[in-house]
Formats: sequence, structure tokens, C-alpha cells
Amino acid sequence: TLEELRRLAESAGAEPVEILTQRRPRPDPAFLLGRGKVQEVARAAQSAGAGLVLVDESLTPAQQRNWEEVMGDDAPVKVVDRTRLILDIFAQRARTAEGKLQVELAQLTYLLPRLTGRGASLGQQEGGIGFRGGAGERKLETDRRKIRDRIAFLKDRLERVISIREQQRSARRSVPVPVVALVGYTNAGKSTLLNALAAGSSDRR
Repeated sequence: TLEELRRLAESAGAEPVEILTQRRPRPDPAFLLGRGKVQEVARAAQSAGAGLVLVDESLTPAQQRNWEEVMGDDAPVKVVDRTRLILDIFAQRARTAEGKLQVELAQLTYLLPRLTGRGASLGQQEGGIGFRGGAGERKLETDRRKIRDRIAFLKDRLERVISIREQQRSARRSVPVPVVALVGYTNAGKSTLLNALAAGSSDRR
């Protein structure tokens, strides 16, 4: 899974510089890893001049906040778990209206429970919806309300887009032409395979 994480990181535009692992009988409820290992990760990131720490699991909102506290309030190092990394990749690759709506909805659903007075704010989210972040419970509740309103709006838009897409799919299904999909990571060779298959099909004709 670490090799897979490395490929995902590179797909997102990150350059891995160091890998740290820990063998545990069970996940730590507060950090996933042990506090000592998290402190070691923080020191390694500082030493390497890294601006990003990737965790090869999904962190709970509480674990995310605990990691950020160890990294320090003013540290430029961002902590990103596997789920956030995949969402970021999807956001970079989304092209259709439906895909963009789905990705933004997933990102905001992921972000909502992670908003805290000292942690993530709307203004810190790359590609977010443009609200400024700030401290204080009043600002925190404002941010949460804006996210909930945006989520409701996106769900409504998505339902409409899906309805239109279903109508288009029904029209395509009425035509007796087989449909094939190629699925894989970025740089896995999907386009190369598609071009080879298309060339082979043309040769046979």
C-alpha cells in the first residue's frame, strides 16, 4: 500500500522524500500511530523541509486535530490522510459537470466535521468556495452553516444533472453499440492501451 500511496502522491503532484512506518498491534485512538512516532514524523518533515505529510490511512476528525497540534500551530506542514489525497486527485481530474459536483460534495462532506476554531477553515481549502477563515465560535458556526448550505445546493444540482444524464444514457442504450470502459490510475497506460486497441481494430477493418 505504500507503493500505491507513492503513486497517488505523484499523481497529485507531490514528490515523496521519506517514508516512515510503525508496526502496532492496534491503531492508537488519539493518533492512529503512537504519539512518539507522530513526533518523529514531525521532526523528519521539518528536517527534510517538507510541506506535506501523507498518512496511509483515513484519519478521524479528532486524530486530524491531534496531528496538527503535534505539527504546531504555525507549522507550514499540512497533514493529509489517504481519503483527502484521493479527493484532491479527483478534483484535479474532474472534467464533467456531474464529476465536478460529486467531487466538491465529497470534499465538503469530508471537511465539515473537521472544522474547528483553530484548525481547518474554509479559506484554507484549495479550490474551495472562497470564504475567509477565522477564529472564534461565531465564525466557526458561520463557516459550518455556509458548508451545509453549499452541500444542500450541490445535492439539488447533482440530482438534476443525474436525471439529465440518465435520459442521455437511455438514448444511448437504445442503439445496439457495445460500450467499453478503461479504468486505472493516472499514468497507468490507459490512453496507450486505447490507442493500441483502436489501431488494431482499424488494421482488421
